[in-house]
Amino acid sequence: MSNVCSSHSEELVRGQIHLMESRNVAGLEYYLYLPTRGSSGAPVFVSVHGISGNAREHAEGFEALAERHGFVLVAPIFSPPDFKDYQRLGRGTRGKRADLALRALVREVFEMTGANSTGLYLFGYSGGGQFVHRFVMAHPRDVIAYVVGAAGWYTFPQDDLKYPRGLQKNGELAGVTFDPAEFLRVRAAVMVGDRDVRQGRSLNKSQRISLHQGTNRFERGQRWVEAMNVAAEQNQLDARVEFHALPKCRHSFSRSMEKRNMGKYVIEWLFSELSPNIRKTT
Repeated sequence: MSNVCSSHSEELVRGQIHLMESRNVAGLEYYLYLPTRGSSGAPVFVSVHGISGNAREHAEGFEALAERHGFVLVAPIFSPPDFKDYQRLGRGTRGKRADLALRALVREVFEMTGANSTGLYLFGYSGGGQFVHRFVMAHPRDVIAYVVGAAGWYTFPQDDLKYPRGLQKNGELAGVTFDPAEFLRVRAAVMVGDRDVRQGRSLNKSQRISLHQGTNRFERGQRWVEAMNVAAEQNQLDARVEFHALPKCRHSFSRSMEKRNMGKYVIEWLFSELSPNIRKTT
């Protein structure tokens, strides 16, 4: 297990995970890792935890990959009660707006580290996967590419369904406009374990979600990818969303990372089209 230090911006040491307190968002902490080769011009990769709040596990899981490939790693901590609705971005009175919090957080990371601010690379697992795909729908120009890992359920690109099931707004996300012509352009992948078919306690098992999206994470991921690519075709855009089954994986971030190399697949996929922008070593 890596050493994690509680740090201020002036104390940042390369090659070490730091626990930071956001200076822009009250009550928001995050883990930050800067590669030893420096962060100036480096891509920024954000990994978002599930409802267990295992942000430190995300930081430690991607630490070696950040060092090897030379990207800045950020793992926000969306803890209750401030961010109790973070998976759905923070609607109305259900907590702070997690999407706005992340935008403010990455701005300070850009300023602090000199990292490349042209766009983010995002990953989220389970509840974090819910947050990530909804963040992209709300702020597509902030993101270069993203991976959704085993989300419990999804926002579909349908304007006849109310958010968060669909794109029909209900006044709870002020300032957000869902524009399929924008968010369907962002390159995306869904990764789900081929054994992630159990209906555990954390899975949304409402009848209307199950009838529309499927009864388990594997089926729901497949249906969402299909719907996104159909919507892209309807908008005369190239299909940009892929589905990847992770072999012999159940619903576990730690086991998927440690036993099945999920982190390696995520990073290789995210940066596959932009290899000159990632400082890969042999």
